[in-house]
Amino acid sequence: MRLQYKKAVTGSRYQNSQFFHCSARRNVIKPLLLADIGEGITECQIVEWFVRPGDRVEEFDKLCEVQSDKASVEITSRYDGIIKELHYGKDDMAAVGKPLLEIDVEEDEVVVAGEGSVEGKAQESSKIDVSETTELQASPVLEDSIEELPDILSTPSNSQSLQKRNNTATPAVRHLLNKLNLDIADIKGSGKGGRVSKEDIDRHVLSTASTSTPFKNEPTPVAVVVAKAEDRMSRFTSIQTQMFKTMTRSATIPHFLYTHTVDLTALSLAKTRYNSSHTNFEMTDTLPSKLTALPFIMKALSQAFAKFPALNAYLDSESPQLIIKGAHNFGIAVDTPQGLLVPVVKDIEQASQSGKLAPDDFNGATFIVSNIGSIGGGVVAPVIVAPMVGILGVGKMSGVPVFKKDEQGVKQLVERDELILSWSADHRVLDGATVARCAEEVRTLLEDIDVFSIVLR
Repeated sequence: MRLQYKKAVTGSRYQNSQFFHCSARRNVIKPLLLADIGEGITECQIVEWFVRPGDRVEEFDKLCEVQSDKASVEITSRYDGIIKELHYGKDDMAAVGKPLLEIDVEEDEVVVAGEGSVEGKAQESSKIDVSETTELQASPVLEDSIEELPDILSTPSNSQSLQKRNNTATPAVRHLLNKLNLDIADIKGSGKGGRVSKEDIDRHVLSTASTSTPFKNEPTPVAVVVAKAEDRMSRFTSIQTQMFKTMTRSATIPHFLYTHTVDLTALSLAKTRYNSSHTNFEMTDTLPSKLTALPFIMKALSQAFAKFPALNAYLDSESPQLIIKGAHNFGIAVDTPQGLLVPVVKDIEQASQSGKLAPDDFNGATFIVSNIGSIGGGVVAPVIVAPMVGILGVGKMSGVPVFKKDEQGVKQLVERDELILSWSADHRVLDGATVARCAEEVRTLLEDIDVFSIVLR
């Protein structure tokens, strides 16, 4: 529709005819590209579509959710219009910078033209011919309205609203706006074309907080600055350096693991009787020592190795050959503030030792026992230390309820002291059957304290 205004007063400052008209809406199909949502990201997976072809959307409406290898982001519309086509389906991989969908955008066009331009567009069906326009007499009201029209279009409020509608932002920034419940139209973008960045959001939040009026008698909140933790270097101690080198060599050993449960109820009763007996007080001038299960386990190992000597051996991988060790020197892995230490108890097959540890007491181990149960845990996977071919991990002893038959054959619920023994063996030289038989020999000795006392040398 076109409105023609013509003033006929001679000598007026209006010498030319002026025409104002508005054209019909123009529909433009625009592709919506998948923006760069992170450094180094070239494609994203479509997690879910929130729209279908034919749906009408407005600016900032959610279109879909995409998932990269770093984060999940909701993509919003940049235009008002109608969805025409989706280029990807659910779970498809969408390329960054390529169109996600096609949207039919409706654009309004306002034209202010002179008399000469009217005839050039007279063929448009939506306009009324110049000859059919109604000539209006000039009036102060209409004249003032026409004079004010340019001023209205250029007022600060209108320019600000246009600038708000032109604000753009990346999907990550829009996600932050939704999280903070902020409207992008309230934030002045400092980027190209009014693009809003994270720094713009931070400035907006700070300015809003500073301009807000606090309640009366309410202290002004003080910003608490939290120091950011910084990375630092932690150098290895000499013990940690040696452990690093040893475990690096151990990484090349193929480990065979074997785990089983041992009933130590009878052994626990014997230990309790010994720890409370007068003999324990008379054997030393100092405080009596507390007898634990570890020396019994070590002695049972020594007895079992007499039948299965291949576990108490060194591997010469260059030859290759197995060196069966005659002495039963067991290293005991001990946790210390300086790191892991392995003192060696030597010649267990002959007699026990006492006294302080000398430097030589850390060398010559033929088998290692790791008493991890003193800290906690049950099943472990101990690591073999070359050139040894085996290691035993001792779990924590605990009371468990079990059913046990009495003399009449009736099942009774009783408490039993159990611990778990975890074996690791070098599978290059030891087969699983040998390790299992040796482990069961140790279990038999520990569970039957009477038989154990008989076979001890």
